[in-house]
Formats: sequence, C-alpha cells, structure tokens
Amino acid sequence: MSHLQGGRVNVGLLQQQARKELLRLLEKCEGPKAIVWDESLAGPVGLTAKYSLLKEHNAGVMFPLRAGALPPTTAKHVIFITRPKLQLMDLISENIQSEKRNITRQGREYHLIFVPSFSSVCEKHLQHRGVFGSFASIDNYPCFLFPMDSDVISMELSGSFKDYQLDRDPTCLFQAAQALMALQRLYGPIGYIWGVGHAADTVWSLTKRLSLESNEMRNIGSSSIDQLILIDRAIDLVSPLATQLTYEGLIDEIFSINNTTAQFPIDKFVSDENSPPPTGPKQIILNSADELYADLRDKNFNAVGPALKKQAKLISSQFEERHGEKTVQEIKQFVAKLPNMLASKQALATHTAIAECIKEVTDTSDFLDTIHTEQEFMNCMDTDKICPFIEELIANKAPLVKVLRLICLQCATGSGLKYKVMEYYKRELVQVYGIQTLLTINNLEKAGLLYVQSTSRSYTSLRKSLHLTMEDTSEVDPTDISYVHSIYAPLSVRIVENIFKPRGLKHLQDFLGLLPGPSFEDTQPTAYFGGHVRRNSMSSEISQYDTPKMVLIFYIGGCTFAEISALRFLTQQDDTNYEFLIATTKLINGNSFINSFQYNIPAAATS
Repeated sequence: MSHLQGGRVNVGLLQQQARKELLRLLEKCEGPKAIVWDESLAGPVGLTAKYSLLKEHNAGVMFPLRAGALPPTTAKHVIFITRPKLQLMDLISENIQSEKRNITRQGREYHLIFVPSFSSVCEKHLQHRGVFGSFASIDNYPCFLFPMDSDVISMELSGSFKDYQLDRDPTCLFQAAQALMALQRLYGPIGYIWGVGHAADTVWSLTKRLSLESNEMRNIGSSSIDQLILIDRAIDLVSPLATQLTYEGLIDEIFSINNTTAQFPIDKFVSDENSPPPTGPKQIILNSADELYADLRDKNFNAVGPALKKQAKLISSQFEERHGEKTVQEIKQFVAKLPNMLASKQALATHTAIAECIKEVTDTSDFLDTIHTEQEFMNCMDTDKICPFIEELIANKAPLVKVLRLICLQCATGSGLKYKVMEYYKRELVQVYGIQTLLTINNLEKAGLLYVQSTSRSYTSLRKSLHLTMEDTSEVDPTDISYVHSIYAPLSVRIVENIFKPRGLKHLQDFLGLLPGPSFEDTQPTAYFGGHVRRNSMSSEISQYDTPKMVLIFYIGGCTFAEISALRFLTQQDDTNYEFLIATTKLINGNSFINSFQYNIPAAATS
C-alpha cells in the first residue's frame, strides 16, 4: 500500500489506524472466528485489512449478511460487522434466531461491531426482536474514512445525499463531522475553513460542537492540513448528472468502480488461443500503484489512445536495446530492468483492453446522442421544451435510470422544467414504466432534483459568469477543467478554482447568492500559527507562503471521478501554490446518484 503514502498528507496513516483497531477488536475473541459482513462494508474494510491478514488472526471464515440461517461453520465466535441500520438488525435477528433453533450450534458466542458507532435505535430494535441479550459483546469500530488513493478518501456512505436531502436524516452529517474530528486528531487542527450549502454548514457546526465537547484540539500539535473547503452536493447537481468523459470516469460510468476495483468482460483479456474458455468477469484493481493508470486516469478519453501509443513505442524501444553487441555489465543492467519492463508491457496490454471495452460503448449512436443532448442542455439550448431524444428513450423503454438522469439534467440546467413539460414526462413515464414510477418521481421532487420552473434562472447566470461551458477547450492538451466533460466545467470545482485566485472570494460573493444554502468561513487556532487565529482570506493566506498549502476538499453528498480529475488538474498548473486532499461521503456517478432515489422499480423497467 505504498501508493497511499505518495501525497503530502500520508493517507496510509488512516489505513494503519483502521487496521490496528479492527485487529484489536477481533483479538478480543479467542479462537476461530467467523465474520458476517454487512455487504456495504466488506469492500471498504477490505481496503484497510486484507483477507490474508484477517485469516492470520483466526478470522478466515466470512459470510455476507443475508436473511435466514447462517451457513454452517465450526467457528466458536460469530462476529457481525455492520452499519447501524434497522433493516440490517432484522437480518442479524433472523440469523441468531435460526442459530438458536439449531441444537448443533449451541454454545457459540455472538458479537456485534457497529461501524462507525453504536446506535440506541438499533439497540431497542434488537431488544424488540428478542436477540439483544444474545451478544457476548457489542463494540464500535470508529472507522469513518477509507483510503481510496494517496489523495482521495471516502466515507463510503451509500445514499448519503438522499438521507439528508430527502429523508431529513442527519446521521450522515453527524458522521461527516466525526470524520473531520478523526482527521484532525490524526493530522492536526485545520486553521481556515470555508464552505457552501446547508449540509456543509451543518457539518461544520457539528464539528465545532464536537471539538468543544471533547476539548481534544487544544492538545494537538502541528497540522498537515492547512485549510478546509466543505461543499454540499446540493449546490451543484449538474456535475453528478453529466456523463464523465475522463478515462477513470468512463470506467465508472460503464463498468462501475467499487472500492478501487472494476470488473470487465473476461474475453477481452485472453491472449492465449489455447487457453480454456474464460468464465466470469475480469477483476482489476485501479489505483496509483499502477503507474500507467495514474498517468491515464485523469485524461479525457480522446487523449487515452495517443497516450497508449506513446507508451507502446517506449516499451518497444526498451526491448530493442537487447539487440546488438553488449558487455557483460550492460547485459546485467538490462536483466535488472527486465521485471519492470515486463510489468509495463502487461499494464499496457491491460489498459489497451480496457480502452477497447470503453470504445465499444462510446462509439455507439446511443452514447453519442446522449452526450449531444447533455451538451445542448449544459449550453442552455431547448431546456424549456420536451426533448425528442428523451421521448425516444421512453418509447424504446430504455433503462429508467438513464431517462430520469437526462430529465433531471434538463431540470438542473433549465433551473426547473416548464409545468407542461414536467407533466408530459410524468405521464409518459407512468404509461411505459408503470404507476410505481410516480414514487421515484416524488422522491426526486422532494430532493430538489425535479421541480417546476420559476422566474429565477440561476444556472444560466452561473454559466455565463463562471464560464461553465467552454466550446474551444482541447481534450488532448487541456488548458481548462472543462475537458473532463468535453465542454462543461464542474461548478463545484470552478468555485474552488476561483477561491484561490486573487480577490477570489470577493469575486464569488456576487454569484454565491444564486446557490442554494449559505456560504461561510471560519478559523480555529493551530500550532502552525502559534496557537492564534489567522483572519486572512483563503487566497491571501495561500499567497503568503512559498511552500504549497495542503487543502482538504470535502464533498458532502458524493463526488464524481470527473470532479476529482478536475481538482487534480488545478494542482498541476504552474502557477498553483496548493495541493488537494479530496474527501467525500461517497464516490458516485449519475446512475448511482439517481438509483438511490428509486422506489420499488420493477426489474423489467431497469433491465
């Protein structure tokens, strides 16, 4: 996991701390152990503690948390590791009740570990189900953030935006505040804070309250993180709905990246004609440990082909060096380089295959029509009218998530839909996908993703003032962050970019009123400033120092890979004096974002 230590902030410390705490909890149970995982946690926790490590600590048996009876196991201890959610408590109750009815499984001990913390509501629910007294121990595993790469950490809270925006459940906001506290305990207090949006404001208020209650920050030394920017996903709904056009973004759009891993069609990766027929998908880990992937991931997909060709020529020239007369010393040097050369050749073959998988999709008329429609919306073209392409998708019974995503994008870029347009879409959706679709539409309306247009045209104003669309940007050799969507600059990142310009915040004040929710700034004492509070703005604070400042960008409600690529692009410019550590409640794309609002959609409609 050395790739986690590549940034200014050593993200590897988060991993080490989480691993140490998990092993401590497991070692409390002597003897063979079976772990029953909440399926949403198996992947994230696997980033901190591999299966082989858990096996060394007598926890080699693992099951997903499912309804009914547990699979047979001889383990003395059964450890449930779960998020504090009521539906999961029902599954655990079923498991334990089935165990108790089985005479052969008497004498077994059950343990419950909540991630990240205990819930009194869950306790009462387990008591109501009659299984609370069955647990020999109940513990917390306070792991709030999981390291995805050297500059990206995620809480991996699925549906976090829906939780606070639709369900009005503040749990994820409180956990985000706890995550900020955990980061400051590990890396030191953050001196300057700026945020935008209701959720961001709530998270910082909760963080300050936790800090005052614990009184921990006073005893912490110097800080590795200089400044914090909190962004509520609700202030920018266009960016998660638009199709990502970076290499990493398209992998996520088409194949889904989960906990740094994606699955691809296996037939694209078989090179030996004599090998047996492949079965199952090809699983590939995607992070900066792969140097070629680190170079490709933030490029617009149109720049990936030339980059792969360049790499192929470089590798070919390296292998050509073996020809010709050579001294013994030169041969030794070549042999020493050979393992790295072979690894580079394998990486090239892998990413060429992935690029071919992506190209099969991006070359289709359906994909190109989707991008064309999105770009028209982002340029404020025909957002007041019924969209013929959306009509066509509905008529052809395209996946509902695809249709809803485009309708929501039209709504976001048009600052609402005309009443007649909204009613037409509702009528058509119900007729084709069923009456249940109204429940999903209702969720989207309550969450602010669908609404009837008023007189305000905030997106139109923001687009012009902040140059959110750029027609002449280069995709291969970009000079602006808009390359990540080919023409559209993510609003959230454009705001960050403007913050660090001279008089940036004063310039932004004219436009922040167009965004939902307040903007705020705050300071707190740090050892770096001799225990005193600094009152300067973020941009002036950065300009005073030669050493690049470390800024934590925290997205509340989810962040896309395209936004991450755009933020990385900013730090790579010659005139920047800052570096970013990107945190989020969840890594999302438009499909996962919309799917979190779906309600009992029939399988036929989403197939």
